[in-house]
Amino acid sequence: MKKISTVLIIFVCCLVCTVKGQVSDLSLTDCIALAIKNNPTLKQGELQVSRADLYYKQAKYNRLPNLNGNISHDLTQGRSIDPTTNQYIDKSNSSGRQSLNLSLPIFNGFAILHDIRMRSNAKDAGKLEFEGQLNELKLNVIEAYIKVLTAQDMLKQTEGQLTVTKEQLQRSEIMHREGNINPGDFYDLKGQYSAELNILEQTKQSLNNARVSLAALLNIAPEELPGLRVVDTAPKAQTQSAKELFEKSLFNMPNYKAMDWRIKEMEESVKLAKADYFPSLSLSGGMSTNYSREGGSFSSQYKNNLYKGIGLNLSIPIFNKFQTRTQVRLAEVNLASAELDREILKNELRSKTAQAVFDLAITQENLQNLREQELNYTEAFRISTVHFEAGNSNSVLFLTAKNKLDAVKSQLIIKEYEWLMQKYINDYYAGSLDL
Repeated sequence: MKKISTVLIIFVCCLVCTVKGQVSDLSLTDCIALAIKNNPTLKQGELQVSRADLYYKQAKYNRLPNLNGNISHDLTQGRSIDPTTNQYIDKSNSSGRQSLNLSLPIFNGFAILHDIRMRSNAKDAGKLEFEGQLNELKLNVIEAYIKVLTAQDMLKQTEGQLTVTKEQLQRSEIMHREGNINPGDFYDLKGQYSAELNILEQTKQSLNNARVSLAALLNIAPEELPGLRVVDTAPKAQTQSAKELFEKSLFNMPNYKAMDWRIKEMEESVKLAKADYFPSLSLSGGMSTNYSREGGSFSSQYKNNLYKGIGLNLSIPIFNKFQTRTQVRLAEVNLASAELDREILKNELRSKTAQAVFDLAITQENLQNLREQELNYTEAFRISTVHFEAGNSNSVLFLTAKNKLDAVKSQLIIKEYEWLMQKYINDYYAGSLDL
């Protein structure tokens, strides 16, 4: 019974350790979620969306009237005018005034309407641009994540290479002491071992740099970045032509769709600038009263001195140093610039999608060639090792075969992750980056 309890405790401990390991390691989806939550650049984009929404709300509030109240109190000494009697007095006095004023725009060339529409278009464009920032952040996290995985696998590969060289070096040291090996072969192996130690340190540096870059996107300290879960380097990729991917990108890329709203925003800004050519009509009204210490009770003065008024104000633009015309032309220039920006982005998407489709296809072909190459070099290295250990070969032939195999294994690791990155890039342009 005691033995069973001990086994059960060990099993539970192992299970807990396994669960903890799973929790501590981050998946690609976890990293993307963490970046979306913490990335300061993305938070700046959120603030920009909030700012555009506030501008839009204020544009609608501009249809409301202005209502202002004013209270003032004066202390005078010497010769002055009593505000309640308009008579000169030659003694100290205290007086005050209260007023309430209302103004309401009636017509201003539809400036308020065009401003509302302009701000609404800007808000919609901002939302799409933020969505584009979000997708770009996802792609950046994917790239940084894959670089870490690539560096990790390269480190394992380098350590494996070093182990093989070390085993041969230890064997050669024994033979060298016994005088059973060519000294040139022995020192050649020692030099190879030192070179691979340097490669190992460089690979560790590459891994550290990759982890630092990923941690920066997640807005955490590099030492706080836990382990990363491996990803499938051979997922299925959708086969499509450059034309198909380009057409999908025009429909799915938020930044391109945002350009349509930016153009509409600029069109409304032209109409807003032209509104200053028209007369403006507004309604105003107000009431006021005043009092003086010499005028009697406050309540009687408030009633006797009460003033009420209402009026219409018409302003007709005649000449303002061509400022309105200049503003209209500047708005038209901004509109033309927005249209060109959309054309530039469209052209960039055409070239980038074509490049993405080509890179995915060529990387797939490279992978097939490298896998076949790895099989051939593996067999060549096996044969070279047998001959070298039997004393029928030399270090040059052995290390040449080894370096060829090591190189193709490293290239295969890099190319597998490169293919995965190209697959994600194609998904990005196709709007199917579901992470």
